[in-house]
Amino acid sequence: MNTSEILLAQANTLENTGSTAVESAENNGILFTKLFSLLNVEFAIINFLLVGVILLLGFVARKLITKNFNSALRKAKIDVKGKRLSGHVLVKQIINFITFILVIVSFGVNNDLSFREFLQTPLFTIDGISIQPKVTHIFILAVLFFMSKIAINLVSVYLDRLASRKTELDEGSKYIYIQLARYFIYIIAIFIFLKSLEVELTALITAFAGLFIAFAFGLQDLFKDLVSGFVLLFEGAIRVGDIIEIKEGSGAEPLVAKVLRINLRTTKIETRDSNIYIIPNSRLTQEYVENWNFGSTLTRFKIPIRIAFGSDTELAKKLLIQAALSHPKVKKNKDIFVRLLNFGENGLEMDLVFYADQSWRIEIVKSEIRFEIDRLFREYGVIIPYPQRVLHQGAPKNSGE
Repeated sequence: MNTSEILLAQANTLENTGSTAVESAENNGILFTKLFSLLNVEFAIINFLLVGVILLLGFVARKLITKNFNSALRKAKIDVKGKRLSGHVLVKQIINFITFILVIVSFGVNNDLSFREFLQTPLFTIDGISIQPKVTHIFILAVLFFMSKIAINLVSVYLDRLASRKTELDEGSKYIYIQLARYFIYIIAIFIFLKSLEVELTALITAFAGLFIAFAFGLQDLFKDLVSGFVLLFEGAIRVGDIIEIKEGSGAEPLVAKVLRINLRTTKIETRDSNIYIIPNSRLTQEYVENWNFGSTLTRFKIPIRIAFGSDTELAKKLLIQAALSHPKVKKNKDIFVRLLNFGENGLEMDLVFYADQSWRIEIVKSEIRFEIDRLFREYGVIIPYPQRVLHQGAPKNSGE
């Protein structure tokens, strides 16, 4: 084959290749048709299709993981009662992060811009301001958000594994550590983002110090609650899940509630009536608060009772002790006794003293013991008197006077 034949064969090959490319371009031209441009990036139908496919795959992956995770829990006969397990949440957040990165990378399809050039695209420019936001700042902010969430859940997973080996790490302590880790990670993320904006941190801290002093005088209560929040988290005297009793003042019934969440400024509590209260943290650090879970859970309780004058006090004492011993929550290895407190206006004032574990529903225990006392008193004829008043009527006046 001579040179002219070789050149002719190559020309035929190029012609066939060109025609195939033209046909392919005609077939795929609709997918690559430019719809609009934004930040030097051309968006076509293919870009939206890729984003839709990536989001769908991420959604399917999360659903499959949730399904397999729940199936594994059912096989292991583990009841999590609606709690979000740290390992499960961590895997879902990693999938969300990968989905976000793939969506950003998909913008490079149908564009001549490289990924680095796309990140350096300015969002807008403002005259006289040295900080010019770019796409890279939004990307860094999104990455910091995902990485912060992942880091917090890594801490939670570590604490879960630590709790499985150490019984001292309860839910309250775990919550405190996670909250402190969350605030620390968020502060680090904020400093990294400000550094990416090329902000002078020294000048910024100095400016914030001045503003802090200025606001401290006008927002004393707010700062007092914030400081109290850190005290609660670091000290650990009151933790999530604890039962607390807050004194409401002289004559008022104390508020008994369960701690649901401790935030920086406020604490969320739930009362026995299932009412949710949000109270400032300073109230828990500056007022008298009794923590039922702090120290020993064994507590002494009293049930006051009044019997009629002339009643058999020894019989009443025996029946009261019998009523307390009949309840399964009362500690039988502790002394149960009855005291005669006073000779009252309407009867003999006594009280039944017993020991039981301090619990969220201790009033129900007291109520059940009172029902048993009423039954025994009726059976043995011990009378609980009504309040009595004796009225003396004066002599009638003579009609002739």
